[in-house]
Amino acid sequence: MSDYIPESGTITMFSTPWCGYCQRLKGQLKRAGIGYTDINIEETLGTAELVESINNGNQTVPTVLYPDGSSATNPSLADVQAALSV
Repeated sequence: MSDYIPESGTITMFSTPWCGYCQRLKGQLKRAGIGYTDINIEETLGTAELVESINNGNQTVPTVLYPDGSSATNPSLADVQAALSV
């Protein structure tokens, strides 16, 4: 997981291209000016398993990692802003 910890002020988002919740959060992040690294769990080896380990065996996306190493599943924009103290 430490390979995916983002820089301060940004997040790492694990997603899939077909996930509507992922697309919505990406759009909100862009409009809010919050940087993120998007990792497609269907294409990046080992990331589906990482998401499962965070979500009690479920491949639930979006799963977000914050700079402090904490994570959130399907967070709102307000949740992300609070976690980043933006």
